[in-house]
Amino acid sequence: MDRWYRNGAFYAVDVACFQDSDGDGVGDLQGLASRLDYLARLGVTAVWLHPLHESPRRDGGYDVIDHYTVDPRFGTLGDFAHLMNEADERGMRIVLDLVLNHTSDQHPWFLDACSAPDSPYRDWFLWSDEEPPDRFDGGVFPGVQQGIWSYHDQAGAWYRHRFYNFEPDLNTSNPAVRAELLKIVQFWLRLGVAGFRLDAAPFLIERKCGDGGPDFEFLRDLKEAISWRRGDAILLAEANVPADELLEYFGEADGAVSRLQMLFAFQLNQCLMLSMARGDAGPVSDVLRRLPELPRHAQWATFLRNHDEVDIGRLSEAERAEVFAAFGPKPEMQAYGRGLRRRLAPMLDGDQRRLRMSYSLQLTMPGTPVLRYGEEIGMGEDLDLEERQAIRTPMQWSNSVNGGFSEADADDLVAPVIGDGEYGYTRLNVTDQRRDPDSLLSWMERMLHTRREMPEIGVGDHETLDIGPHHVLVHRARVDGNTVLFLHNLADQACTLDLSAVVGDEDEPLDVATDSTYEKPCGLGQMQLHGYGYRWLRLRCRAGAPPFAEELGASQHSGS
Repeated sequence: MDRWYRNGAFYAVDVACFQDSDGDGVGDLQGLASRLDYLARLGVTAVWLHPLHESPRRDGGYDVIDHYTVDPRFGTLGDFAHLMNEADERGMRIVLDLVLNHTSDQHPWFLDACSAPDSPYRDWFLWSDEEPPDRFDGGVFPGVQQGIWSYHDQAGAWYRHRFYNFEPDLNTSNPAVRAELLKIVQFWLRLGVAGFRLDAAPFLIERKCGDGGPDFEFLRDLKEAISWRRGDAILLAEANVPADELLEYFGEADGAVSRLQMLFAFQLNQCLMLSMARGDAGPVSDVLRRLPELPRHAQWATFLRNHDEVDIGRLSEAERAEVFAAFGPKPEMQAYGRGLRRRLAPMLDGDQRRLRMSYSLQLTMPGTPVLRYGEEIGMGEDLDLEERQAIRTPMQWSNSVNGGFSEADADDLVAPVIGDGEYGYTRLNVTDQRRDPDSLLSWMERMLHTRREMPEIGVGDHETLDIGPHHVLVHRARVDGNTVLFLHNLADQACTLDLSAVVGDEDEPLDVATDSTYEKPCGLGQMQLHGYGYRWLRLRCRAGAPPFAEELGASQHSGS
């Protein structure tokens, strides 16, 4: 049985920056609900919402002070229920960010824990009476946050925080904490969410008391909790971990997933960035061969740009230098010594050919694509903002005031709208691109809908093929006897490919999506591919094509 998350598209939304409905300068749930038709037309099947909970928002909402509420700036639980109803009407699912590793230092649990050593919440956090020897080890934000332990005057002790010092770590080894976290999960499932994006999963399952490896059984407990409440709900984890740990996050029982259903494909993402920087398909081809075989119902979540920095920390130092030189040569474009705080369009100098080839590459990778809001129109970044905030600017809907995001005064906006230059809202917005059939937005719509008609990508077996020059990636996906073939040119020079070794005499390659119109090849040894070009080919038996193959012929050209 195919699962809903395996053949669709996730769209990541920061509600605060998406659409303001009441003119206070902050995006809200009613504003998001008013834009669901736009997302449905785009081809989105699931909307991943960044943290909605009440928060001081010193860290984009990941500093939670109440897991059971909606931040009043976004609306009420009634507004959330309305959003769920509107999403249901359009066949879209809502996936919620789940922040269980830490809270805000303003959370009632932490305030109570600091009030007295015998507080019932004292053991809900991690404390040390003496300055810990690992005080400066293992921080998530090197160069910004000094150390992982801070002294609290009222508590009279040191508390641990892997992230910022205003985000104390929860003691997830405490059974009472675990029980409460499971209640939070069940609460939101009752309100209809289709699953959760699990923030900072490796830190969540650290054993907080005593020695030992990661506590993967906690992931099993979470999976069981959601499965009993809603059988089709999913857990999508953020876990940028070594390759030998990946399968542990999925778990396996009787050949199927026993823990998480989805993981972000960080290794694939980093190799994609390296291949794009080099103009060489080698790194992505190699990582596709190395990806482990997943348990039944498990899935990768693919991305080019997420809501944090582009994390290339698992590349070698020399490889990181290559990516930095290509996409972020200035210090202000980099973050934490490991990543890029830029959007993809400016990283590629606004080159539409490279941009579309790159997204085509993402959309054909094994897994389910995740797009960040604004990617579909090629939004830019604001490097004047600190750290990760550079790519957390308001959505650009039109060339009207504040890009159509809000009617508030500019000084009252949750973040400044990009107003100047090539990526300013007067030159780059949804309304203008909606009117242009050759725009990136129109292209993305066609590609997402075409992808949904090719289930081989999401559920099939992928194989890379050694064909053509080093700058061309050729790979195929197969399921139930059907095969699709993908060609991507990561360099500017055109080339001719010989596919005769991989396409049998009984097959006839049929263009499904291409960067431009290609003449029908005289033979399989004369397959043309333009610079930064791509071709999606369905291989069909001459005796009879799949029912939808004829409808998806060369008329579905998706180039500009």
